[in-house]
Amino acid sequence: MKKIAIIFGGMSTEHDVSIVSGISILKNINKEKYKIYPIYINKQGEWYKYNAKENLENIKVGDKISGIEEINNKEKVNKGKINEEEVNQGEVNQGEANQGEVNQGEVNEGEVNEGEVNEGEANEKEEIIKTEKIENPIKYLKEMDCIFPVLHGAYGEDGAIQGLFEMIKIPYVGCRVLASSISMDKSYTKIIFEKAGLKQAEYIYIKEKQGNYIYIDEQLNETIKKEEEIIKIAEEKLKYPMFVKPSNSGSSVGVNKVKNKEQLKDALKEASKYDKKILIEQGIKGREVECAILEENGEIQVSCVGEVQSAEEFYNFNSKYKNEHSKTQIPAKIEEKTSEEIKKQAKKAFQAVNGNGLARVDFFIEEQTGRIIINEINTMPGFTNISMYPKLFEKVGIKYTDLIEKVILGRSK
Repeated sequence: MKKIAIIFGGMSTEHDVSIVSGISILKNINKEKYKIYPIYINKQGEWYKYNAKENLENIKVGDKISGIEEINNKEKVNKGKINEEEVNQGEVNQGEANQGEVNQGEVNEGEVNEGEVNEGEANEKEEIIKTEKIENPIKYLKEMDCIFPVLHGAYGEDGAIQGLFEMIKIPYVGCRVLASSISMDKSYTKIIFEKAGLKQAEYIYIKEKQGNYIYIDEQLNETIKKEEEIIKIAEEKLKYPMFVKPSNSGSSVGVNKVKNKEQLKDALKEASKYDKKILIEQGIKGREVECAILEENGEIQVSCVGEVQSAEEFYNFNSKYKNEHSKTQIPAKIEEKTSEEIKKQAKKAFQAVNGNGLARVDFFIEEQTGRIIINEINTMPGFTNISMYPKLFEKVGIKYTDLIEKVILGRSK
C-alpha cells in the first residue's frame, strides 16, 4: 500500500483555506488503496502529525477544528501568550496563567496532554485526537511514496516547498518549482502571459521601499518615486476604478478596488503589508469566469467554463469564503465560441508557465467588447468538494474522489 502524505495549513495568509482543502481530501481519498499520513503545518512553520478521527462534515474557512486548535493553543501556552479569551477549551483562570498553568487539563509548565479528554467533557460522538510534532520533517517525508501539498499561497504554492521535495527526490502533486514561483508572483506571470499573446488588464508595477516606491517601467527600468508621483502615473496610465494587488498573494488577500486618489493611497499601504511588490490594474467591467486544468500522462484536459457571481462588489476573500450569497454557474451561460476560446487560452496559459498536474485559470469577459482577458493562474486551487476546481471537472464527468486519484496517480512512484 502506497504511503501518501497530505500537507495542509502553512505559513501564508491562506492558512485557513488550506486546512479546509486538506481535510476535505483526507475525508474523500481512497483509504483502501493508500496509507494516509496527514501533516499539519502551523503558522510558525512547525510540522505535526494530524490524527483526528472526528466527523469533519461541513468544515468552513475559519472554523475551529479539534486537533489543530489543540496544537495552536499549546504553542500559545509554551510562548506565555495565552489568556482566558484565547483558550476556549482550556479555561485558563486569571492569575493562574502566568507560568503557563492550565486549570482544567491539569497541564503544568506549558505542557498540553495530547489527546486526553475527561469523560465528563467529551462528546459521545467525538473520538480522541492525538497530535505529535514532527521533529525531522525531511526524514519523515522520505518515508513517503508521494506528497500532496494542499498548501495555498506563500511557502506552499510559490515553489518553496516544491524545491524541498525536489531536493529529497520525493514525487509530489502539482506544478514544479518554476511554474509555481512564476504563477504566484503576478508581476512575472504578466510578463509570461504578454509573451504568450494573452490579453490582460493594463497595469503598472511598483515596489514599496521605506515609505517611498520604486516604479518599474515596461523595460523593467527602476526609478524611485514618492507616493504622489506614483498616484500621478497611475492616473495618467489608468482610469478609475482600479485594483491594487500584492504581487505575491492569493485568495484576494490584500486586494482592494479603488475609485479615487484617497482610496488608492490607502490601498497601496494595505497591499504593502502583504508584499513589497504591488500591481495597480485597470478595473474590468464584465463577467468573471474560470477554467480547470488536469494533466494526465502528458495530456492536458480542460474542464468546462464556470462563472463566479460575487455577492459583493468584487470577488474578494469575504465573498469567496464568508458570503453565502456568492454563487457559481457551471457551465457558464456564454456562447459556445467564447467558451472554446477561453478553454484554448487556459491551456495556453498553463503551457506558458510550464505547468504540471493541475491548475485553475481565471478570466474576465469584458462587458462592452466581449474581449477575453486573463486574470491569473492558480497552481494549487481550492480543493474542497465544493471548490470551483473540483466542481468544474465534476460537470464533465470526473467525480471528486476520482479527481483526487488522478492527480496522485500522475505523480506517485
